[in-house]
Amino acid sequence: MEKNIPLHLQEILFATSDLAESKQLSKLIKQGVVRKIAAKIYTSNFVDTPEVIIRRNLFMVLGRLYPKAVISHRSAFEFAPTQGGHIFLTYTYTKNILFPGVTVHLLEGNGGLEKDVPFIEGLFASQRERAFLENMQVSRKGGAESKTLPRKEIEDKLEQFIRVNGENAINALRDSAKDLSKLLKMESEFDKLNNIIGALLSTRSSAVLTSPLAAARAFGFPYDPNRIDLFNSLYTSLLKKDFERLPDKNLSDKAYRNFAFFESYFSNYIEGTRFEVDEAKNIIDTNKPLPARNDDSHDVLGTYYIVSNCKEMFITPKSSEELIEILQYRHRVMLASRKSKMPGEFKDKNNFAGDTSFVDFNLVKGTLIKGFDYYNTLSSPFAKAVFMMFMTSEIHPFLDGNGRISRVMMNAELSKAGESKIIIPNVFREDYLLALRKLSRRGEPDIFIKAMLRVHNFSSMINGEDFNVMREFLNSANAFSDSTDAVLKF
Repeated sequence: MEKNIPLHLQEILFATSDLAESKQLSKLIKQGVVRKIAAKIYTSNFVDTPEVIIRRNLFMVLGRLYPKAVISHRSAFEFAPTQGGHIFLTYTYTKNILFPGVTVHLLEGNGGLEKDVPFIEGLFASQRERAFLENMQVSRKGGAESKTLPRKEIEDKLEQFIRVNGENAINALRDSAKDLSKLLKMESEFDKLNNIIGALLSTRSSAVLTSPLAAARAFGFPYDPNRIDLFNSLYTSLLKKDFERLPDKNLSDKAYRNFAFFESYFSNYIEGTRFEVDEAKNIIDTNKPLPARNDDSHDVLGTYYIVSNCKEMFITPKSSEELIEILQYRHRVMLASRKSKMPGEFKDKNNFAGDTSFVDFNLVKGTLIKGFDYYNTLSSPFAKAVFMMFMTSEIHPFLDGNGRISRVMMNAELSKAGESKIIIPNVFREDYLLALRKLSRRGEPDIFIKAMLRVHNFSSMINGEDFNVMREFLNSANAFSDSTDAVLKF
């Protein structure tokens, strides 16, 4: 009991062999100041249910009643009761004890070892190697009553460990687990663990794996599971909606090229490659970069070269292999002058935007391959376009040019379907980026879809054989405005 807090104010009190404390507790019980909520456990809380009180003070209770016990098996990963209210401790004997809302399973075994983690209230927690070995044991119960996590979850945890810490770290964990298994008499459990790790590292058969995430790593294409969850969220929301077809009105070569100019101009402007319209037009008309801005000029030229080419913009991927080829080819053309940015090659280090970290460079191909499965089952051109754009942007597969390549991939989907391509004008930049962030950081797809529908509707109105007429339309819509007070006019 807390010595500095009066007994009648303590939420949890325990029966004790201390004569003075025992008498004081008995007095409080007679006075109706405390009540019994479980064997040897009392409380001064008359408001909350015993279940709530026990859950809130669970580790205090466990530490007091089972000193030096080890939070083990699945509980060493979860640090909380299962959904069914079960928690597992390794102790000096085996027994199941029922508390209000919680069943404590005591499992006879070794107490806290040298590398086990000291926990609150005198408890220990199994070190990682021990926890993995314990979860390789056979459990006679299933579901929430099982002392072990499902095999798939263990494989996912091992895959995540490799993803975060690397292969050297998992090999070190395996070596440590091997030594520990002898002390714990868990040699057979180590054999199972060793088979899983070997499969993940492709040194043993992948047939032992049950997790899709683990299998993807075994086959050489590990992916980012958090991004796949985001893709699934967007995919599900897109499936629930019907989208109006907005046919492309720029069917002649001249009209298509006029639109392509502004498509290239605005796409580069968003990324900070900013020219006056006349400067950009001169670069494209003469095919000559400005001497003082060679790389920036080539960015505009490279983007325009792709988006003004009807044949190129009618190409969309039929397989994940084609997706990778198309991405790399278009990126190589777009960033041809920026050799330090590895044009046409996926990134070799991680990239960030503020406090946002994009997909780990080791997971780019696997995440693209997994994301393609969602894209490939969509039928609406608009749905496929915005999914492709978000997927490419979110993965950020290249060192630079990811925003531009994602919009190129989006508009190729629309061009192939005969729909109007999408321009993101300067005045809509913040709306566009905010909608992307809402989806990326909060998993809110509807705001993103709504923003893209609005700008698609606007873009469908941009058409004509006369460049200056198209330019004037954009000007009248505030498209070129950088002001935060300006809005896109229809």
